[in-house]
Amino acid sequence: MATIHDVAALAGVSVSSVSNVLNGRTEKLSPQTFSRVEKAISSLNYRPNRAARQLKTGHTPMLGLLVPSTANPMYGQLALQVEAVAQQRYGYRLLLANTHRDKQHEARMFDDLLSFGVQSVIVVSSRDDERHLEDAVARGLSVVSYDRATVPVENSRVDHVSPDNFKAGYIAADHLLAHGHTRLAFLVPSGKTVSRSNKIAGFLERTALAGLHGSCEVVQGQVAQTFGDSELADLGFAMASQIMAMRPMPTGIVTVNDMLAIGLMAGLHQAGLRVPEDISVVGMDGLSIAAFTNPGLTSVVMPLHEMADAMVQRAVDRSRQPEQRPVNFIFQPTLVARQSVARPASSHRE
Repeated sequence: MATIHDVAALAGVSVSSVSNVLNGRTEKLSPQTFSRVEKAISSLNYRPNRAARQLKTGHTPMLGLLVPSTANPMYGQLALQVEAVAQQRYGYRLLLANTHRDKQHEARMFDDLLSFGVQSVIVVSSRDDERHLEDAVARGLSVVSYDRATVPVENSRVDHVSPDNFKAGYIAADHLLAHGHTRLAFLVPSGKTVSRSNKIAGFLERTALAGLHGSCEVVQGQVAQTFGDSELADLGFAMASQIMAMRPMPTGIVTVNDMLAIGLMAGLHQAGLRVPEDISVVGMDGLSIAAFTNPGLTSVVMPLHEMADAMVQRAVDRSRQPEQRPVNFIFQPTLVARQSVARPASSHRE
């Protein structure tokens, strides 16, 4: 079985150079040296003893990612982006777990990560209470919280990376207003999170500026689980009946995420309503599948690649330099217009 010394000899470099490659410290090597080491590792089929490395260093090159539920494709797309950055930049593997936004479950996962020698974790929760995240930092875990912007950060030891959810709600409403809609609704599952509240606030701010105080409302759908992350499409389908029962019925709808919108469009279609001829729909997230629905779903797109890059960098760098001050990064969403939005039917008849 090949050893690290065999790799170093074949590549004509020091053992420390091989170690730098294995640990993702590529900034310390020239491209030529890195290439030689990679070829030597491949040629010898070298596999490092990770258990021995953990005993020596006290940590293992893995990054934890805790998401509410991978049943929501948004978190699958996020995991792909995070994994790619972690592997390419640091040589880290990804450890993924579903927590269903349960604080106790998240806290138990922190215990497991620390026992495995994992020192960095990204948490997608968006709960109001982050004290268990602070406790994890105090125990030596580097924690990045996704989708929960917090101001100020002076008293927090947790890094925060989030899209501008207020702006997301604002530009979704603005797009419908630009198409002449004046009766709007914002659809959201029951279960309050920081990101959902900010999206609703942006939606209401834009409609208020348009003077639509009495003709826009927030509609909640009841879910079996606390936050409904694993039942979004089914919930959207069911909420079509809630929309049809409203008087007057809204002509433009914003949903808190794309899966809710996709389910809603299917429910409206089954009920005999056409999108966008009878009702327009805007989702949020920017799922790749949104381009392939019928009609194509207009969506507020979150910059996942840029946010994943920032989260991985902060999680790993803070584990190496815990004295760094925490940061609060806000990334700007954009709207991608497709075929699910048109002028309201009354405008077509005029």
